[in-house]
Amino acid sequence: FQLLKTYPQPSLDILPKYYESEDYISHTDSKRSMFEKIYQIIKSYSLNKKVSLINSYHSQKGSLLDIGSGTGDFLATAKNSGWKITGIEPNEKAKNIAISKGVTFADSLEKIKNSSFDVITMWHVLEHVPNLKEQISELKRLLKPNGTIIIAVPNFKSYDAKYYKEFWAAYDVPRHLWHFSKIAIEKLFAKQDLKLIKTLPMIFDSFYVSLLSEKYKNGKMNFFKAFYIGLKSNMVGKRTFEYSSHIYVIKNH
Repeated sequence: FQLLKTYPQPSLDILPKYYESEDYISHTDSKRSMFEKIYQIIKSYSLNKKVSLINSYHSQKGSLLDIGSGTGDFLATAKNSGWKITGIEPNEKAKNIAISKGVTFADSLEKIKNSSFDVITMWHVLEHVPNLKEQISELKRLLKPNGTIIIAVPNFKSYDAKYYKEFWAAYDVPRHLWHFSKIAIEKLFAKQDLKLIKTLPMIFDSFYVSLLSEKYKNGKMNFFKAFYIGLKSNMVGKRTFEYSSHIYVIKNH
């Protein structure tokens, strides 16, 4: 299997409730625990790497759409780098935090004109989208010719996924509705005449996911065990190129 689907999928009226938890770290800027503090430090480092990545494909900084913007840190960093930014975020609490950082939001994708963006990003968001094919079709519509889509999603073929099995935190059901392999991403986007040109590893994800997986499996965060599994996953990934999460760079023709 290259694409897995969460079954049964929660109904659209219930789904938002699963994002209201204080423990859903993507929607907070919390630094309550050592874990959250480490998460925020790594996030800060990763933000600059993400902006450097989009800059490497577009020396002329233009328009950038980020879908699932969370608390807005990526868009704020991109704005400081010279990009004209637009966000989409359904969670009002996260959205309000982002607005306080100077992030501008569109009401909905449907209201945005065709071929509006040079770059569209979805950082760990595609797995949350109920209508997968419709979403990818919308990305195609909104992207300028020769534009770039950058997608980051977990990879269920990684070592840490196979090790933790049903306790693997990146399955994150019911919030994650889809679970992708590299082949699935390539084929899904190819159907919209969008070409996968590069796949990059997200090295830190194996440690973060292993730490949460330890908690789900054993009821507590075992930092040493999680670090070992995360490190082993990256070492195996170096050989197989199946990392805990991947970034996919996709180009429009």
